Amino acid sequence: MRTATNKTGVVLAGLLLAILMASMDNTIVATAMGTIVGELGGLDKFVWVTSAYMVAEMAGMPIFGKLSDMYGRKRFFIFGIVVFILGSMLCGTATSIVQLSIYRAVQGIGGGALVPIAFAIMFDVVAPENRGKLGGLFGAVFGMSSIFGPLLGAYLTDYLHWEWIFYINLPLGLLSFVLIFGYYKESPVHARQRIDWGGAATLIGATVCLMFALELGGKQYAWGSLPIIGLFAGFAMLAVLFVLAETRAEEPIISFRMFRSRLYAASNAIGMLSGAAFVTASVYIPIFMQGVLGGSAVNSGLVLLPMMLASVITATVGGFLIAKIPYRTVMIPTLLLLVVGLAMLTTLSAASSRLEVTIYMIMVGLGIGASFSVLSNAVIHGFPASQRGAASSTFNFLRSLGMALGITICGIIQSHSMTSRLTDAFAGNGGPSEGGIAFSDPHALLDPATRGQIPSSLLETITGGLSGSIAFTFLCSLLPAVLAVVAAIMMSKEKLAPVAAPSAPDGESEPYAASHG
Repeated sequence: MRTATNKTGVVLAGLLLAILMASMDNTIVATAMGTIVGELGGLDKFVWVTSAYMVAEMAGMPIFGKLSDMYGRKRFFIFGIVVFILGSMLCGTATSIVQLSIYRAVQGIGGGALVPIAFAIMFDVVAPENRGKLGGLFGAVFGMSSIFGPLLGAYLTDYLHWEWIFYINLPLGLLSFVLIFGYYKESPVHARQRIDWGGAATLIGATVCLMFALELGGKQYAWGSLPIIGLFAGFAMLAVLFVLAETRAEEPIISFRMFRSRLYAASNAIGMLSGAAFVTASVYIPIFMQGVLGGSAVNSGLVLLPMMLASVITATVGGFLIAKIPYRTVMIPTLLLLVVGLAMLTTLSAASSRLEVTIYMIMVGLGIGASFSVLSNAVIHGFPASQRGAASSTFNFLRSLGMALGITICGIIQSHSMTSRLTDAFAGNGGPSEGGIAFSDPHALLDPATRGQIPSSLLETITGGLSGSIAFTFLCSLLPAVLAVVAAIMMSKEKLAPVAAPSAPDGESEPYAASHG
């Protein structure tokens, strides 16, 4: 048993390294984009660098999750690591923004395999009574990557070169490859099924159309422009075809039958809704700190640290509690904390102190943390090992979709709110501008050099408009947070089984599949 435990620990270390690598990638790249565009050019195309990764990752999640159920987790997880490393190497050699975007899509394909399968492997190799605690640890890695990713990206860009934000993935990926390839032993028997080609094609097409519409709308193209309308129309058509394909497929990519479980359906709804609310705070608190209170980029990122540490606390506590009390009993009070935290954020103004912001963020962190450990266990509750990959990947896909929708919709709300406030404040003056800079864009206030050029009276008016628009955005984000509480109330009353489940249908023995072939 000692050998089994040691091997399980090594496998978990490999999974955590892979999750850290994939989750940190977007945040570390965002920090270096100014330098990359300055060297490679293509300012009008830089949005594709992020979009290509997100689209490829989200499109791949449900497909790789299902394939891992059918043909084994190890081969597809290894595939994800290799493709991610290859994409990272290619990104470091890019000589144009177009090349970099293509290589980022390669990275995204690898990331789409890594994240959902990592959670499925964790559920396979860990005893049920320990899954909650480890689910919290896995979730904490996601949270901490949003803090240390930008800091590491800034350091590597300033002191080495921007290519190193991609090359840093090589040692992480190679070590993860060695640990998983050498120590993860799964059953050679799997539930071979017919591949749902129709569902895969329409899901990829619908995801690509929706994500590009959300990423390009309001940036490269106006929301009412023909390309954006066409993308939304393509999404709607392909989504209908996907639903039709899944209802007829023998083994669909996303099984609607799974949603007959109240626990599974409610958990996915909570993931989407709470993710949409949480990402709003993660994005707009740094903008508030830097644009309104005048902090540096590093300080605005570090202000999220108390929120992430608070989320680790409730993730860990939630992981301990789900073996003793139902999932819903943990989720309801913590999500109420999320609602309270967001309600506090609606009171922010230019007169708010950094201490106030920190307290509000701690409340938000305490409110979201349990979802990392509790929901990742709830979505696979009651499903055999042959369906865990699909269950986990569908959850991760829907949570990512909720976050993408949340940040896009809240971005539109914040932009319109700020424009309206500044228009009212400068009625008859044609709107505020200084040196050709339009201050309706909050990012114009993030550069200390730009702020120094603005007269103090004008700056006070503009920062007041920015703080008011951000507070209004937090007010709007209360809606998905409240709906998440409603979804939690709708959860059934299961709790994590305290003993190991029976052997899975594919012949894999639980919970020590890492050491018993």
